[in-house]
Amino acid sequence: MDIVVKGRKTEVPERFRKHVAEKLKLEKIQKLDGKVISLDVEVSKEPNPRQADRCDRVEITLRSRGPVIRAEAAASDPYAALDLAAEKLEARLRRQHDKRFSRRGARRISAAEVADHVPGVATLNGNGLVPTPEEEPEEAVPTKKIGSLEVQGDGPIVVREKTHVAAPMTLDQALYEMELVGHDFYLFVDSETKEPSVVYRRHAYDYGVIHLRTDTMVTQAHSPDAGGALGG
Repeated sequence: MDIVVKGRKTEVPERFRKHVAEKLKLEKIQKLDGKVISLDVEVSKEPNPRQADRCDRVEITLRSRGPVIRAEAAASDPYAALDLAAEKLEARLRRQHDKRFSRRGARRISAAEVADHVPGVATLNGNGLVPTPEEEPEEAVPTKKIGSLEVQGDGPIVVREKTHVAAPMTLDQALYEMELVGHDFYLFVDSETKEPSVVYRRHAYDYGVIHLRTDTMVTQAHSPDAGGALGG
C-alpha cells in the first residue's frame, strides 16, 4: 500500500512528500489496523490573509474494511498541519484498536462474581434464591433534582444539558462531520426536512440514520392537560 499525496489548488513539493512518508509510518499504521486499503493525504491552502495562522490545511483519509477514519488540521505551514493531523489519526486508530482488543479480551464472569462487577444487582438469600419483597427491608428512597428532572435514589440518570447552534446540512455532510470528529453518532438538522436527525455507525461497518418528525396528535396525547387517552 502506498500513500497518495495530492494538493487542492496548490502545488505539493517533493520535500513535503518525503516528510509525509517519514511521518506516517505504514508499518505502525498497519499494526493498529491490519485491514487498511488506502491512505490519502490532501493539502490545501486558504488564501484569506486574515487566516494566516491557519492558512495550510492537511486532511488524512484512511480507508479500510471498517469505517473510514479522517483526521484534519490547519496551521501556519503544511508541515505543522501534517504533524497535528497525524497525531489525531494515530489517536483515533489507537481508540479503534483498543476497542476491538477489549471486545475480544472480555471474559465471562461466574454467578458468584456478578455482585462484584454489576452495581445494584439482586443478592441471593440463604436458600440461593432472590429474596421476595417481604424478605427485603424497606428503606426510604431519597428524591433529588438533577437538571430539570426529579430522580429517586442515586440515579442511574446523569443529566447534562447543552445547547448548540447548528446550520442545517445534508446527510452526506453529517456523515463527513461524524467521521471527522471520530464519534459513533452525530446530531444534526436535516436541510431538507428542517427536523433534528441522528446518523450513527452500525456494527456491520455501515451507517444508520434516525429522523424525528413532530406529530401534533402525539404531543396532545402526552400533554398533562390532555385529560385521558384518545378514544377513551
